[in-house]
Amino acid sequence: MSHITSAAILGIDAEPIFVETDVSQGIGCFNIVGLPDTAVKEARERIRSSIRNSGFEFPRHRVTVNLAPADIKKQGPVYDLPVALSLLQSRGVISANAANDVLTIGELALDGGVRPVNGSLTAALMAAKRGYRGILVPEENSAEAAAVPGLAVYAVRSLHEAVEHLNGTKSIEPAVHIPAKPQETADRFPINFRDIKGQMHAKRGLEIAAAGAHNVLLKGPPGTGKTLLARAMPSILPPLSADESLEVTSIASIAGALPRGHGLVTIRPFRSPHHSCSAVSLVGGGAWPRPGEVSLAHRGVLFLDELPEFSRHVLEHLRQPLEDGEVTVSRAAATLRFPSRFLLVAAMNPCPCGFATDPKRTCVCSARSVSVYKKRISGPLLDRFDLVIEVPNLDTATLISDATSEPSSNIRARVECARQTQSERLAGTRLVTNAEIPVSRIRELCATDESGKRLLERALDAQSLSPRGYGRVLKVARTIADLDTSDAIRQEHIAEALRYRLSDQ
Repeated sequence: MSHITSAAILGIDAEPIFVETDVSQGIGCFNIVGLPDTAVKEARERIRSSIRNSGFEFPRHRVTVNLAPADIKKQGPVYDLPVALSLLQSRGVISANAANDVLTIGELALDGGVRPVNGSLTAALMAAKRGYRGILVPEENSAEAAAVPGLAVYAVRSLHEAVEHLNGTKSIEPAVHIPAKPQETADRFPINFRDIKGQMHAKRGLEIAAAGAHNVLLKGPPGTGKTLLARAMPSILPPLSADESLEVTSIASIAGALPRGHGLVTIRPFRSPHHSCSAVSLVGGGAWPRPGEVSLAHRGVLFLDELPEFSRHVLEHLRQPLEDGEVTVSRAAATLRFPSRFLLVAAMNPCPCGFATDPKRTCVCSARSVSVYKKRISGPLLDRFDLVIEVPNLDTATLISDATSEPSSNIRARVECARQTQSERLAGTRLVTNAEIPVSRIRELCATDESGKRLLERALDAQSLSPRGYGRVLKVARTIADLDTSDAIRQEHIAEALRYRLSDQ
C-alpha cells in the first residue's frame, strides 16, 4: 500500500484527493476506482508507458488504484503524476514517508515528461490552507502556484525528476514568485481614450461607470464608436488588488484561459463573447461544471456587442449574476458557485437598420420592426443598466480635427481616487464598489440633500423610475459625488445620474 495526496477542483475551490495503490498477487491488470471520468481511466496507458520509459519497472501483478474520497468525481489528467508516484512508492522505489506533507498534480507524457494542468493555483491555495509543506507541479504551472505565500512550490519536468526529489537524491529548489513589473499603458491597453475623437458625454458616462462598477448600455447608429469606447474601458479601470488578482488568476487557471508560464493576472479581464454563445458558455455549467464568460470577466468587463442579437433566453441568465455577483450551478451530486462580479457593458443600435437616431441617414424600419427589435431585450434586464448612454454620429469638424482627447491615464487617476474613497467608506465589509451597496444600506450610504430628494420625487411621480431604478440612481449619484470629492450627494449629482438613467425619456 502507498499514499500520495493530489487535488480535485470543485468550482473555484479544491479538495484533497488521496491516491492509494495496492499491488497484489493475481493476473496482471491495472484498475482505477473512485468515480474517475474517461480522462482518468485512460491514464492507465499513459502511466504504464511513462514509468517504463523513465527507467522503472512496471509491476506485472494486479494493480488497484483508489482515488478517495470515493464520492467526489475525478476528472482530467491531473492525477497522472500522483498515481505514478503512488505506484512506484508501493514498489519501494520511493520511500514510504517521502510525500506525506507534499501535494502532487500533473499530466504525464508517454516519455515520462510532465505536462501542465488546469487549476494549479487553486490546488496550491488549498495546500497552503491545509498546512502542506509543499506542492509538486509541472514546470509550466510553477509561476502561478509560486504566488501563494508560505508554500514551497517544486517545478518538475519529468517523472524521474519527481522521484529523485522525493528520495532526496537530487532536490529541486522551490520556485520563487516574481511580481509582475508595471508596464507602460501603451503596452497594457491597445486602445486609449486619447485616440477616440469627441463623444465627451459617452466618455464621462464610462468614467462614472468605471469609478463605481456600474452597468452601461451604449446606444447609437452603426460606426459611431460604441465598440471602440467599450474596448477602451479597461484602460481607465484601476489595477487589481492582491486578493482580486489571486481570485481572477484562479478562475482563469481552472478554465484553462491562463497563458502557460504566466504568474498572477494583473490586468482586469475583458471578455467579449459572440452573440451566438449558449447559456452554458455565458454563465457556466455543463455536466462537469466550468466557469462561463461572466466568471472569466470577474472583477473586469463583460462586453456584449449587438445586444439584441443575443438569444433572449441566454440574456435572461444574466439576472442572477448581475444581482448576486455569483453563479450557482446545482447538480445532483453538488452545488457549485462561481464568482461573477463584473461590469457589464452592452452596445445596441436604435433599430434594425441602425439609423433611427442618425440625422444624416434615413431609417427604413417600420414601427412594428422597431418594436420587435427592442422587445428582444426584456424590461427587467434593461432595468439593470445603471447608465444608458447615447452615442451620436460625430460632425465633420470634430472627426477631421487634429485635437487629441484626454488620455486614459488622467481618467484612470480620477477613477482610482474615487475607488479609494469607496474603499474607505466600505471598510470592514465585503463590499468593494458603490454598485455592490445592498438595499439595506442605501439610506445610510447614499443620503442626499432636500433638493435632491425633491428631484427624485418628481421622477418617481412621473413613473420614470422603478423601485430598483430609484436605488440605482442613488448609487450612481454616490459615485458622481465621489468623483467630485464631495461627501454629500447634492442635487446636481442626482440630476446627472437621472440624465444617464432616463436617456430614452
